[in-house]
Amino acid sequence: MLRGKLSGVGRNPLRIETVRYLHCTVVRATGELDHVGQARLSAHIDAVWHWSPGPVLVFDLTDLVFYDSSVIGVLGVVMRRMEEAGSGRIIVARPSAHLLTALRLTGLLPHVELRGSVEEAVAELALASDPAADLAVEQGLPPLQAARGDRR
Repeated sequence: MLRGKLSGVGRNPLRIETVRYLHCTVVRATGELDHVGQARLSAHIDAVWHWSPGPVLVFDLTDLVFYDSSVIGVLGVVMRRMEEAGSGRIIVARPSAHLLTALRLTGLLPHVELRGSVEEAVAELALASDPAADLAVEQGLPPLQAARGDRR
């Protein structure tokens, strides 16, 4: 008898974690993402949609152990919603070769930005939005010092 299954595949239920930053929202999904998980992930994205200007959503899907076309469905809905609003960015951190192929085959690849890590995406967005950090970088100061307000 099956009870309380969170996702259709079963061994690794879908877990969704969200971290709110000033300039973006990071959505990390782990486990198995199928059609049941797609509804949960979509509802989660709806709940955090206005956490960042735009919004700017950074997806970390690296630790999904299984996903079907549901992941493309979620990203496609997010893309359409952003296009209708006329603003927003989708950033995918550390995409797997399989996910890159799926994005390419479905035509979504030109609509997402790719980064090597969540940390890279968050730092880049913070620097792009902080004039003091931009000035510090031009002066050769490391970004961390710029963010703290270098006091020598």
